[in-house]
Amino acid sequence: MFSAINPYGHSNFHIWAIFKARFSVLIIGMKILLIILAASVLLKILIRILAKLHPSPAPAFIGRFLDSNLRRKVQSPNKLIHRSGIREGIQVLELGCGSGAFTTFVARTVGENGKVYALDIQPKMLKQLEQKLSKTENKDIKNVELIHGDAYKLPFDNNSLDLAYMVTVLQEIPDRHKALQEIKRVLKPGGMLAVTEHLFDPDYALKSTTIKLCQEVGFVLDEALGSIWNYTVRVKKP
Repeated sequence: MFSAINPYGHSNFHIWAIFKARFSVLIIGMKILLIILAASVLLKILIRILAKLHPSPAPAFIGRFLDSNLRRKVQSPNKLIHRSGIREGIQVLELGCGSGAFTTFVARTVGENGKVYALDIQPKMLKQLEQKLSKTENKDIKNVELIHGDAYKLPFDNNSLDLAYMVTVLQEIPDRHKALQEIKRVLKPGGMLAVTEHLFDPDYALKSTTIKLCQEVGFVLDEALGSIWNYTVRVKKP
């Protein structure tokens, strides 16, 4: 005859009730998690829509996060430098340098015979970068010039720079074609523009979109490196 008592002294009905209760808690937890994930996705979509409708630079108050080791784990400076074609002895323009997440790495790469022009539209961001450069660990860096300005009117002569680069910046510029034309003006013939984007950025654009934008103003594709997660498009001035 079937017994409702298991060897441990508990009724099978009691065990089933405990299992059912725990399973219900698990289901509720999964529903809450799905709601949170759905809300996060919807929020990200909303932020992307607003960013597309009203392009604007990242606010200065997040400068500390932008210049953090956490960000550099996601966006490796060494990988950025390699993909962008930055090398010793060249004249480099960093557009939208912000608080300087990559500026010091680039400055050390181009060396004392090279130069980094760190340009940003926000004085508060430049102030944060200035404070960073004044720290003891960066006293060796003497080849960075901070510039307050925008991408529409760059303070450089025609055909004067070897390379320009932007990291999650291009899509923040309202008139991207005008900015790209101005960048092309200041680059030497054969000079490079490197545009890096990251999927987590609210203004993220597909690799194909970035390539098309650059080609529309006369740049020639040199190389596109990376994946949908994090890529760099490098284009050349003919």
